[in-house]
Amino acid sequence: MRLRCRRYWWLVPAALTIGPGCKNVNPLTYGSPSNIVFPNSNVSYGQQVQPLFDQACNYSGCHDDGQHQSDLRLTTYDNTVRMIAGIVRPGNPSQSLLVLRIQGSITPRMPPDGNGLSDNQINGIRTWIAEGAKNN
Repeated sequence: MRLRCRRYWWLVPAALTIGPGCKNVNPLTYGSPSNIVFPNSNVSYGQQVQPLFDQACNYSGCHDDGQHQSDLRLTTYDNTVRMIAGIVRPGNPSQSLLVLRIQGSITPRMPPDGNGLSDNQINGIRTWIAEGAKNN
């Protein structure tokens, strides 16, 4: 079982604390990325995209709001779409660096832990961007 530090630390029992202000979240308790399924159209940032980022990308040392090597923060819509030019190009998933990374077209593939996103999730992100990457 893999534990990750999440921003939802207040939901976790104190027994799981690993450091000041940071708690482990058990993916079996709070869900795992595989539980997030995207529709074929009308993808919602709030219902599918951000929850996927929270489960698969947005944890300590990766794309959270903490200090780490990546400048990309996948914690809010504005961070995801506006923080770094080219990460998300609304209407153009083929030119969005986010899509190229999660599908492995450019390296390193994300997420890097060997448990890539499902085809449904990758297609869902592509669809969200193709539909204009709306904050819906």
